[in-house]
Amino acid sequence: MKKIFFLMVIGFFINNLNSQVISTTAVQSKSDEIIKMSNERDLLKAQYDAMIQKEKNKLIDIESLYNSTSLENRLFVEKINKELSDISAQLQKISIENKLADEKQKKGLSELSLQLARLKMLNDIETEKQKQEKFAMENEKAKMDFEIKKLGYQTEKAKYEVFLKQSEADKLKAEIDIRNNRDEINKQINKDIKYSTDVFKNGVLTVSDRRIPLNGVITMSTADYIVNRINYFNNISTAPIFIVIDRSPGGSVMAGYKILKAMDASASPVYVVVKSFAASMAATITTLAKKSFVYPNAIILHHQMSTMTFGNMTQLKEQLEISKKWEKRLMGPIAKKIGMDMEEFRKKMYENNSDGDWEEFGDSAVNLKWADSVADNIVEEGIVKDPDYFTDKRFVTYSEEKIDEKGKKYVELPRLDPFDFYFLYNPDSYYKYNY
Repeated sequence: MKKIFFLMVIGFFINNLNSQVISTTAVQSKSDEIIKMSNERDLLKAQYDAMIQKEKNKLIDIESLYNSTSLENRLFVEKINKELSDISAQLQKISIENKLADEKQKKGLSELSLQLARLKMLNDIETEKQKQEKFAMENEKAKMDFEIKKLGYQTEKAKYEVFLKQSEADKLKAEIDIRNNRDEINKQINKDIKYSTDVFKNGVLTVSDRRIPLNGVITMSTADYIVNRINYFNNISTAPIFIVIDRSPGGSVMAGYKILKAMDASASPVYVVVKSFAASMAATITTLAKKSFVYPNAIILHHQMSTMTFGNMTQLKEQLEISKKWEKRLMGPIAKKIGMDMEEFRKKMYENNSDGDWEEFGDSAVNLKWADSVADNIVEEGIVKDPDYFTDKRFVTYSEEKIDEKGKKYVELPRLDPFDFYFLYNPDSYYKYNY
């Protein structure tokens, strides 16, 4: 096709060339050029004709090939048609066979349908029976449910009645708890205690809750009780600590010495307060304290240490030597503080009392340097709990009435503490003292 297109272009060029030659012959006069161009034209035309012939020959060959191919295609189509005819015959045969199979299947299905219908009928009958049984069971269940609900209602009713009673009891208990809590709160004072180093002003001593009671005979248990509390208060702060003596006849020198050493080692100042009487070891603790305070009418008693030991002469001698060493360790510091030596102090004891029990009221004890200050009033800020509630012992204001051998009623007075006296109106000797 490209060659044909090329030949057409050449032909078109030749025609244009012929036109130009004609026009130029009329204008130009050079005959040689015209002849040359004419020859070229003839040559091109000859080439064009040869090319056209060549292409025609190719077209003839192509047409021959097409005819041959067309014949082959017709033969192939005939062959295919024959095969299709055979296939169509087979298809018709298979179709007939399939129809026959369908008829057989329909017949089988018809039989199955009959069986299925029969089974369905039997199932429907069985279902109706089951429905009747189910209805009977549901009816029975409904009766049982009704009875159960009836019992449940009665149970819930009983529970509700119990709940009402319990609620009423809880309400009463809550009211009692509120009342008890209110009473519990009222049994304690809810206030902050201010700790001050200036605890003694104008004859008034203020004692905080950092107080340790010392009453009765001083034993090792007493010493442990006091020393542990001194250590505890020291670990809290350096505010003053108070050892408060209501009444103590003294006791163990070893226990007392343990208390004195704890007082000396304390970072907090330990003050001793005497309200009623302090004798012997208790008086020693009072005098050797860094500061001590006494009521004006409190009694302080100093005397020599007693051994209360038994044994042979050697043992007694040994005990005497040990007693002298203890006396030096305890009486020595006291004598030094009051400005005497030990012998002078011992002599003064017997000058004031034939038994050597030198006792003085608080104000006189201060003058003798047995104590540091007289407290006209002592304010106990540390007692913030109701004593009637937070104690195991209840105060009894009466004694049991008895009858003597003459049939006369009387009341026996309890034994007095040392240095104490009864001051009561007793015209008919109803109150008796047998100690």
